[in-house]
Amino acid sequence: MKTKKCRHGRVRLSATVLGSLTLGMAVTPAMAAEQPTAEHKQHAKDHHPDKRHHHDDKRLEHIEINGEYSGYNNRRVQSGKFTEDLLNSAKSVTVINQDLIKDMGAQSFTDALRATPGITLGTGEGGNPYGDRPFIRGYDAQSSTFINGMRDVGSQNRETFNIDQIEVLKGPSSVYNGRGAVGGSINIVTKKARLGDFINADVAVGTDSLKRATLDVNHSIGDDSAVRINMMSHDADTPGRDHIAGNRWGVAPSISLGLNSATQVTLEYYHFESHDVPDYGIPYDQTTGRPVKVDADSFYGLLDRDFRDNSDDTGSVLINHDFSDTLHLSSNTIYSRNTNHYIVTNPDDSAGNVANGYVWRNTKARNSATKTLATQLQLAGEVKLAGMPNRFAVGAEFSNERTSNRSYSVDTGNGRNAGCDADMLASYNCTSLENPNANDPWVGDITLSATPTVTETDTRSLYAFNTLEATEQWFINAGVRWDDFDTTATAGDSTLTNQDSFFNYQLSLLYKPAENGSIYLAWGTSSNPPGTSNGDGSDRLSSSNEDLEPEDTKSLELGTKWDLFHGRLSLNGSIFQIEKNNARVATEAGRGAPQDNVGKQKVKGFEVGFSGDITKQWHAFGGYTYLDATLEANGFNSALDGNRFPNTAKNSFSLFTNYDITEQFNAGVGAYYMDKVYGNTANTLWIPSYWRYDFVSSYRFNDMVTLRLNVQNLTDKRYFDKAYAAHFANMAPGRLAMLSADFRF
Repeated sequence: MKTKKCRHGRVRLSATVLGSLTLGMAVTPAMAAEQPTAEHKQHAKDHHPDKRHHHDDKRLEHIEINGEYSGYNNRRVQSGKFTEDLLNSAKSVTVINQDLIKDMGAQSFTDALRATPGITLGTGEGGNPYGDRPFIRGYDAQSSTFINGMRDVGSQNRETFNIDQIEVLKGPSSVYNGRGAVGGSINIVTKKARLGDFINADVAVGTDSLKRATLDVNHSIGDDSAVRINMMSHDADTPGRDHIAGNRWGVAPSISLGLNSATQVTLEYYHFESHDVPDYGIPYDQTTGRPVKVDADSFYGLLDRDFRDNSDDTGSVLINHDFSDTLHLSSNTIYSRNTNHYIVTNPDDSAGNVANGYVWRNTKARNSATKTLATQLQLAGEVKLAGMPNRFAVGAEFSNERTSNRSYSVDTGNGRNAGCDADMLASYNCTSLENPNANDPWVGDITLSATPTVTETDTRSLYAFNTLEATEQWFINAGVRWDDFDTTATAGDSTLTNQDSFFNYQLSLLYKPAENGSIYLAWGTSSNPPGTSNGDGSDRLSSSNEDLEPEDTKSLELGTKWDLFHGRLSLNGSIFQIEKNNARVATEAGRGAPQDNVGKQKVKGFEVGFSGDITKQWHAFGGYTYLDATLEANGFNSALDGNRFPNTAKNSFSLFTNYDITEQFNAGVGAYYMDKVYGNTANTLWIPSYWRYDFVSSYRFNDMVTLRLNVQNLTDKRYFDKAYAAHFANMAPGRLAMLSADFRF
């Protein structure tokens, strides 16, 4: 076991549903029949130059996007498990496309998720790793994030430079994606080589030392093949936070073969690295339950100790074969390896330190690597049954996931019990609450643990989806999925095991009162076995849960969707209820206490959403979500019965809107509201509600050059965006101004 002084911590810096139903059914034929003008078509071309070279590319899931392009509005998802377009799919789905991502100035995956309400962000601490942790309709979706339909279980912070679109499925989704997906799941669709030649280059500079450059080059080879490469370099401080900085870079080449033939093959590779000073934020005031009132830029970490290094390498092979126009076979195979290494200061509030004006610089640490090998095979097509169109998809998935996780042992003294005494202050393991110094010369020891915990998960799955178009107005959809789940966690001579099989389904009835609208009733389930996160998330396999059954979730949803102005504007609304009647809860007090499947949880809510063009010049995206999320029964700890879910806002709203003032000049704003969020199940720790506003404006000099100004957090609002169950809340970034030049060739 090697002991070393920590001197590598410095970052290297380089270059209402009812209202929606009423509105939708009241749409006049004139509105539905409005034809897009040449001016609108030109706007679409200019506003989204990446679509200029669009062709009917046949990818893994054989989805073709036809019809008029319209700004922020997408009418299909990538997954072939959806046998219909979004209008005729009985599921709440939000698609965040690359146009919206660019106009928002979103540079990270979690930045982009701000566009849709109903999602809150969580943070990590000890057992739960530091990385992207979205909550959908009250439930953790950290391990329910997918890349091109394949689970991406490793903890990390994802970038946007290679994202074509983000698809957010809301409501239990195990029938689509297997284990977990209790409140929903997220699929990231990457950029792939396609026919056409173009070069897109973006260069940005901004406040807080921001420097960013991206390059997207696509080139056709002959009549049916193409190559593409995306590259990114990013270097910036965090606005409004002292000392928090990072740099990252990535490259993503792809090649597509046979694009105009019966068999198409796409090869992709993705490499990403990031190096950051990590930040857990501000400690809680145990008297009020909210974060303490200190300067928003207060940073309690140590630059001589704290660091975070991430990497991600993913390769994939996508094959699609067309037997005919109505029968397609596809496969997707991926291999990925991502690492997450960090030591981060936990601004600990133990032993009354904060009340006494001090903060214990406790640490949380991780040295993990996750490898995934997975493959999916699917047959999709259309047949006639008794003269009725019947669209189907059947498939199988196989995966092996392996996470090796060790920790760093860091000498931080005994602040939990002894508090911040003179020795703790002298060794810089404690610091002032009001005036911390990140440059304190900490000289403690760091030791990497010798024995890792190795968690390995094997999954075998079969699924089938079918949509029967009984009449032009009535659609019946059914989906089933069976998963065989086997996971083990080994640490030295100790091995924990959980093996289970579970069956999930969905059933829906959809009615079309008009060609451009639908009303649906849907029922679905999810299963969440112990060890869902494969040792790299909040749901780890442990001695307290290894013998338990999967948690079962049921959902009922009534919704409506409407496409207006020839599909340029989409409206949707739904009311829903999610119930979990065998939630895992502790049977006695204490950390690591045994658990049992006796808890009950319920989420009732509704949401409305909109995306697309309100007029030819006015583009909008957003919505509102209401969630009544209640811990109904908590077993041994009945004092919590009736409390609200942690990491769940009762009300959330998002709006991003952009207006073309002239053919060359546009301006827009973003407005985002998040209600009060509790950090713990006891509802004693919380972060307050907030409004945040953004601004964007761009000027197109010609077809090749556009200048764009983004100002995020326009009013420099100091707010918290993540609440942890103990110790701290994450302070969101302050105001950022970014000027970018976009070049298109």
